[in-house]
Amino acid sequence: MPVDAEKEISRLHRALHGAQDSTIKTFYQWRGVAVDLAPNVDPTEIALKGWGAMAQNMGKGFLPRLNFKKGEQAFLNLVAGLYASTWQGFGAVAKVEPGSNPMEVFIKWERCPWPAIAKDYGAPLSEDVKGCDLVLQVTLDMVNAFMGTTFKIETQKAIPRGEGQCLRRLYKP
Repeated sequence: MPVDAEKEISRLHRALHGAQDSTIKTFYQWRGVAVDLAPNVDPTEIALKGWGAMAQNMGKGFLPRLNFKKGEQAFLNLVAGLYASTWQGFGAVAKVEPGSNPMEVFIKWERCPWPAIAKDYGAPLSEDVKGCDLVLQVTLDMVNAFMGTTFKIETQKAIPRGEGQCLRRLYKP
């Protein structure tokens, strides 16, 4: 029986979006239950613990993919690409752009589902920025410790702050 490629791609695309949506909603459902169970704990503190756990897993996933085979500049681009592809897996539109010097790259999120879902679940958007920043920093700390590098990452713009995009600068000081 012949396969209708367009129909199959559409089906897989819908399934992917469903899985991406479910992943983020599960995080916020977990956050809501944890907040209910610990009413005397700051909800942002609870969420940041969850973001921190996510960062540990992300960092562990990055480490086996890292190497210096093509030099330090390529390594910096590799780390940036891993960040972008991880968020693409969540359904974001993210890409890496070169900076003004060889040891600087920018990771740009043009669209990200996390802030909208955070809002749907009553989480403050400031918490979303803090959580994302924490994930990026903890992951980079793991990379730096494992590889002996000193890279830094900083947030220059954030969608949850109404700035239209998230823009992070990854660089070697």
